[in-house]
Amino acid sequence: MFDPIVSKANPNAQVHFTFDGESIYTAPNTSVAAALLAAGHTWFRQMPVSGQQRGPFCMMGACFDCLVEIDGITVQACVTTVTEGLNVTCVSQMHLQEGKFK
Repeated sequence: MFDPIVSKANPNAQVHFTFDGESIYTAPNTSVAAALLAAGHTWFRQMPVSGQQRGPFCMMGACFDCLVEIDGITVQACVTTVTEGLNVTCVSQMHLQEGKFK
């Protein structure tokens, strides 16, 4: 549908991170949500009561549907830039209840 923006300075540059143990490579300066969507992941968390799967909706930080955990802190994937070696996991509802949201 869309072609990724590739750096003209280094078109082969890639950043590596993991999502629930899966290795993912993406272009530098890509949001976590965009990288996960490009890798085929359409949902990042489940609703605590219904178990409904939730994924990115607005891609600009307004809806909070793209929450993930990075280093034990819950963040919005759409406004978080991938950096080398990030360990991203599906969000735990326990962390939301404990107030560990950044």
